[in-house]
Amino acid sequence: MDPKKPKSAPLAYENEPFLKSPDGRILRMLSEYIEPLSRFRREQIQDTVVFFGSARFRNQQDAATKLVEVQNNGGSVPALQLASDMKRAEAAVDMARYYEDARRLAYLLTEWSIQIPAKRRRFVVTTGGGPGIMEAANLGAHEAGGKTIGLNINLPFEQYPNPYISPSLNFEFHYFFMRKFWFAYLAKALVIFPGGFGTLDELFEILTLAQTEKLAKKILVIVYGSEYWNRIINLNAMADAGVISPEDLKLIKMVDSPTEGFEFLKEGLTRYHLGPQPKRPAESATPEIAKTRP
Repeated sequence: MDPKKPKSAPLAYENEPFLKSPDGRILRMLSEYIEPLSRFRREQIQDTVVFFGSARFRNQQDAATKLVEVQNNGGSVPALQLASDMKRAEAAVDMARYYEDARRLAYLLTEWSIQIPAKRRRFVVTTGGGPGIMEAANLGAHEAGGKTIGLNINLPFEQYPNPYISPSLNFEFHYFFMRKFWFAYLAKALVIFPGGFGTLDELFEILTLAQTEKLAKKILVIVYGSEYWNRIINLNAMADAGVISPEDLKLIKMVDSPTEGFEFLKEGLTRYHLGPQPKRPAESATPEIAKTRP
């Protein structure tokens, strides 16, 4: 090698220290938009139905097994700890019904959607990709023989990809806002199962967009489990106080069974998204994004 010949500098897009630096942040953000867009096009995903809910729920068998383990440990732990462990284990058994209901609802929806005559895949079950309700919905769609999407996020706890996501549609995000974009952008319906802060965040974000007419499409919103949600939120009290309009209460539908939820989804998705749709103004989206619109 000629010692006088300067060494070639790395290409910018191969310069890993730059890509991981603060100056490369915009490229990392764009990659979490462009790479999923490319995969959704390749997999012919037209739109989705997104399931939200707690990552902490177990299926009925696992919850029952855990309860037996706690009961069997009764003589080896302090009384106060045993009481606390029993309370959590019994609650897990009770809440496991929502895992099974999410699984069944996703199955019914997918069984119907894969029979829709269309060039692209319609109403694909999508979740946050983790355990609990997310796993249940991915499992139900998988059992029905359909594709199913997991939009995972890199977190220090709870979040890991469940095994029922279609491998080609298993995503891992760093930025919450890009993950939220992909939840909302392709969604034609949301199904909100009992959950915590994250579930409430996703519910009210979509309701706010719908209320302020920032959505270019009709998104159905199902809130599943009146026994749970009537204890957590009181939208009627908000309407009575005048902070929302009585008309805003019509943005959600409360259901209590997989069959009831499926029939509402089937009717609404057919009415709003399987018939002729009016053309949207060209300025409503950039040219590249517009290509992905139904």
